Amino acid sequence: MPIRTPHGRSAAYRAIWAWPLRSPLRLAVTTALVIAVAVGATFAIAALGPGRAASGPADASGGLTSDGRAPAAARTPTPTMLPPVPELTPSQLPLSAAPRAAVEVAARWAGAWVRPRAGTTAQEWLDGLRSTTTDEYLGVLSGVDPENIPATRVTGEPRPVRVAARSVQVEVPTDRLKLLVLVVRTEDGWRVAGYDRE
Repeated sequence: MPIRTPHGRSAAYRAIWAWPLRSPLRLAVTTALVIAVAVGATFAIAALGPGRAASGPADASGGLTSDGRAPAAARTPTPTMLPPVPELTPSQLPLSAAPRAAVEVAARWAGAWVRPRAGTTAQEWLDGLRSTTTDEYLGVLSGVDPENIPATRVTGEPRPVRVAARSVQVEVPTDRLKLLVLVVRTEDGWRVAGYDRE
């Protein structure tokens, strides 16, 4: 008997969708069937291959050329593994090639980095570093509490310890530790992009 009313149609659809939920066995059988159909469809698509699946129905000659040979592959295979990438190491220059401006920026930055006098807020401390620090590194330094900085003053002259074409690592002595300040060349000139402690 045909379904003649919308109410009857929705009841029929509801019965179809509710059937798997009536018992755990029906749910397991339905899940297994759905997985089997999905796996079967995946294998069928893979068996057709990328060239056959995209080309549509086969031609009447069964895929052979006029002289009876199979046509050559239309596309080149995609490599499955990238070649190894050599480790990047900057070429080092002699220490005498360190730009004086980079060393001066490191000295100014270290002077602003040491623990500020009592009552200085973290924002004021950051503002003191802003002119000599990259914007990216200012974001990192925004999480630093200046009260936790052990050094209180710079005690000696800065000296370059590693020089590359666009960066200089400068050692700055303080009263508690030695700072290794990384200064990089940016569009705005030399700026500090990191530091380490010794």
